[in-house]
Amino acid sequence: MYKGQALPRHGGVMPGKGGRQRKGRGARIMVVAGAAAVVVVAGGVVAAVAFGGEGEPAKPKVTPTVSAPPPAWTVEAGHRLTSGTGMRYDGTVTLKGQPVQAHVRVTPSGAATGRITSGTLAADVVAIDGTTYLKAGIDFWRAFAGETTHPEYYAGRWSKAPASVPGFDVPDVLGPESIAETLSKTSGNPPTEDVNGARAYRIKTSAADYLITADAPYRLLSVRGTGQNAPQFTAAPVAAPATLFTELRPRVAALGGAPDPTLDFRPGTLTFSNCDQNTNGCTVSLPATLTAPQGSVPDGARAALRAAISSRGEALGSCKTSGPVQADRSVVLRCTVTSKLWRNWMRKALDNPGSYPYAASARVVGEALAAEDVPKLLAQVDRERKAVLKPHPATPNPATSGPAQTGGPSAERSDGPEVATSRSPGRP
Repeated sequence: MYKGQALPRHGGVMPGKGGRQRKGRGARIMVVAGAAAVVVVAGGVVAAVAFGGEGEPAKPKVTPTVSAPPPAWTVEAGHRLTSGTGMRYDGTVTLKGQPVQAHVRVTPSGAATGRITSGTLAADVVAIDGTTYLKAGIDFWRAFAGETTHPEYYAGRWSKAPASVPGFDVPDVLGPESIAETLSKTSGNPPTEDVNGARAYRIKTSAADYLITADAPYRLLSVRGTGQNAPQFTAAPVAAPATLFTELRPRVAALGGAPDPTLDFRPGTLTFSNCDQNTNGCTVSLPATLTAPQGSVPDGARAALRAAISSRGEALGSCKTSGPVQADRSVVLRCTVTSKLWRNWMRKALDNPGSYPYAASARVVGEALAAEDVPKLLAQVDRERKAVLKPHPATPNPATSGPAQTGGPSAERSDGPEVATSRSPGRP
């Protein structure tokens, strides 16, 4: 706790020197601790020069190399993925030795929304701009993100997903654009196998294997992760993309200030400023140092301060703020409590001479996304929604003599309904 002292405007005898604010001792700071691993790979280029007669460089022997174009079927399959309505994945992942059901819908660009469940435990999932977020109760965090210290800091709100949940990179592994890029690097015809009676190519990568029909129209049938506890998903085009975006957008809108359990901070000494005899508010300041992950400061790393002031157990208000971590791993965060509780308490202290101690508790956690960055992400969602749901001309019916009518959005081309819901949605 960080202690302060409110001084009366007139009369009374206060401990300590009048007009000075006391700084607290024996501070107790709640600090989130997490775990993360960073692997840095460095590469270099070595050049050599060969010399011919009389010390002159010999002319290098040029061997022309021509990259073979990817097979036509990979181009068609990639185009089908990126120009469609998105993909729907249903299957299982293994977390902490327990099977977990997963239902995820992914837009062509890789934005995703869905839900994972294990018995009575469940978590909503959203991915945007290459980052995956979870919203789950405290029991889910304790069961499947046990490496996260203070799971209560992340439960019940959107938080960046730890490395262990869902155990793979959703946009990278399941995103249609990412899969299409993988296909573009495929050469020749990969091995085939039977998938529910259909002959399918198996494209192997370090993250997952993709099974695509060996005959046109080259549909993605399944995604099988690598490793013992890898995810196993069936795949199909999203039948009703409008409902996908209806669920996705409000989830993205709620991501501002999402905490990041992969960042860990060591706090410094909390101080008060402009608090004494100030009925307008009280400012709390706390420096902190990034302690994990090691190595270079992660790109875009941010810290968030959550502070609360109280007096003899009575809450006087709270405040929060956030800011970027500097290259030297330091950050100084300040926020001001301006609540009605503080104003009333300070007026009472000034009007009634006596002792009015106050204290603050604070914690510093990582922040995955600043609130001011959310509108940019929403604009991305809106642009893609417009592109996916753009009207398509209806195919003229030769049985009718009337002019062709303009078709509705592509969502109407689905072969079955889908409902936007926070529960596990039905199959497309």
